[in-house]
Amino acid sequence: MTGSALSSRPRSLLALTISMLVMGAFLVGLGIWQLERLQWKLGLLKEIADRTTAAPVAPPPEADWPHLTRDGLEYRHWQVSGTFDHAKEIRSFTNLPDVKGRFRGVGYWVLTPLIRPDGSTILINRGFVPESAKDPASRQAGQIAGPVTVSGLARWTEDRNLFTPADDPLAGNWFTRDIAGIAKAEGLTRVAPFFIDADASAPGGLPQGGETILTFPNNHLQYALTWFGLALGLVGVYIAFVLRYRRSSKS
Repeated sequence: MTGSALSSRPRSLLALTISMLVMGAFLVGLGIWQLERLQWKLGLLKEIADRTTAAPVAPPPEADWPHLTRDGLEYRHWQVSGTFDHAKEIRSFTNLPDVKGRFRGVGYWVLTPLIRPDGSTILINRGFVPESAKDPASRQAGQIAGPVTVSGLARWTEDRNLFTPADDPLAGNWFTRDIAGIAKAEGLTRVAPFFIDADASAPGGLPQGGETILTFPNNHLQYALTWFGLALGLVGVYIAFVLRYRRSSKS
């Protein structure tokens, strides 16, 4: 073997070592980041559990609404009083496979404006109805008249993604619980920037309340183990290469 070939080997090994260290540090960093995310997620889940199990209280006054944030209000247990405006009910398409009540599957969230004594409005997600109960006339027992008091979990206006169909207010087809869009379509004023998922079902069983989805993915530990495993595998490959290099150098 020529001298130039022998001298190139240490340089190649040095380059490989540097590359391995950089890639290994990157993989370990991703693993540590996922462990940090795990601690954040556990704290978030505990906070949500504390909020949902607390006794219901009155929501912030209307003067504070412009300053509210998603993280600050979601899943807090609130109680409000007012009168439902059933004429402006809207139904948002959903598919609910896991439920606490009787009905599940393809259907709708029923959102009804609750007009408070001071004239302000809070949208109430009164719960789920199956496709067969889309028409309010089929669930008259649940169309509560007069003053009511509703307790439930505060929710932020719903985001859409690339796969969400466009809402069609004129046809009554909604695919997001978009507060601003609903308020504009129904001519509502002084509307809260949040809605409330009602706790309990209405008389007659529909809409089926208490169906807030409270299961959240928490795969950060698996992700961390994956990144650490890849880093360990990289070290193994590097060690095997170095041993092979040493054996070939002696021959």
